[in-house]
Amino acid sequence: MTTERVDVLVVGGGPVGLFAAALLRARGLVVAVWERRDAPPVGSRAIGIHAPSLDAFAAIGLDTAVLAEAVLVRTGVARSRGRVLGTLSFDRASATHPYVATLDQHRTETLLRDRLELGVLRTGTSLTGLDRHRTHVRAHGTGPGGEPVVVEAAFVVGADGARSAVRDLLGIAATGRDYRDRYVMGDFADPEPVGARSTALVDVGPDGVVESFPLPDGRRRYVALVPDDVAPAARGGAPDQEVAARLAAIVTERTGATPDPRTCTMTSGFRVRRRQAARIGVGRVVLVGDAAHEISPIGGQGMNLGWLDVAELAPVLADAVATGVAGPWPEYAARRQTAARRAARQAEANMALGRPTGVLGSVGREAVLRSVLAVPSAAHGLAAVYAMRWA
Repeated sequence: MTTERVDVLVVGGGPVGLFAAALLRARGLVVAVWERRDAPPVGSRAIGIHAPSLDAFAAIGLDTAVLAEAVLVRTGVARSRGRVLGTLSFDRASATHPYVATLDQHRTETLLRDRLELGVLRTGTSLTGLDRHRTHVRAHGTGPGGEPVVVEAAFVVGADGARSAVRDLLGIAATGRDYRDRYVMGDFADPEPVGARSTALVDVGPDGVVESFPLPDGRRRYVALVPDDVAPAARGGAPDQEVAARLAAIVTERTGATPDPRTCTMTSGFRVRRRQAARIGVGRVVLVGDAAHEISPIGGQGMNLGWLDVAELAPVLADAVATGVAGPWPEYAARRQTAARRAARQAEANMALGRPTGVLGSVGREAVLRSVLAVPSAAHGLAAVYAMRWA
């Protein structure tokens, strides 16, 4: 068995790992990506792409490709009990991209794969061991046929998600908490009025939040906080017709919109948890994305947080490969951990805003939101926060 040598091995070929590989290849590094899945990406899953990520995508021309397919969400509307509470405009949230782009995750992943040369991405390959040395890391894995594979890399990037094998092999603990909140989401033909079909809608009525976001091809993603008696849905899977019908009924009950369950193309259910790794890496191995910090999907910041991790990491790794000097990089680690904590707090605030309150509690919440959204400076500030301008 021969040992392949690369500058960087990226473990995990999802959107964060693929972006890391594309950025590093653009800087001239020799890169390999190990991805345990052996099938092409499918499913809409994470859909929101914020302005800082689009700015980072420009380094590999991905911004143009994404924007050619995405829906550009320029406003968000808060509603409750059939009334509009106020509107957020993203027109000042970014000088370059005054909107949030929405695109199915499988399309984003496919566009990223298209930016890698043949052979860089090794699907069906799982990491089984890491031998760390002063000048390199030797990674052991199994290939698509169960055969052993070995790569010797100057650095390893763990982009392998919340259940990271890289993090486990390093012995890094992840701490956090689980939340009681439970959500179901689904993609439907958009039933909203034509004038709202490029608008994000958030209904914070007394029975719990319903969020919705436009998608390409005249579709809309609905996400609802649900009680425990709603049937579970497989995460990110094909549509479950029973779940689609129940979700559509919840949307109608709370918002008045009438999504047709027969048009549903995806249903997914999830509970929420927050995790942060005790360290962002060890020696020549670095964690990014959910491997380093997992936050609530409510608010749509998790995938973007991972992209911004690697956008900041790529020049650091390129310099380290060129000079032969490995970390630690405490300033990088501190900045990314701070960004993760801020995003997690924002997600927690989003969840709190959408929990059931009953009618009396809802009246107070509506009054606060009306007051905040009526002040232009406050509304623009909220838009900047939701668009991750701080990141």
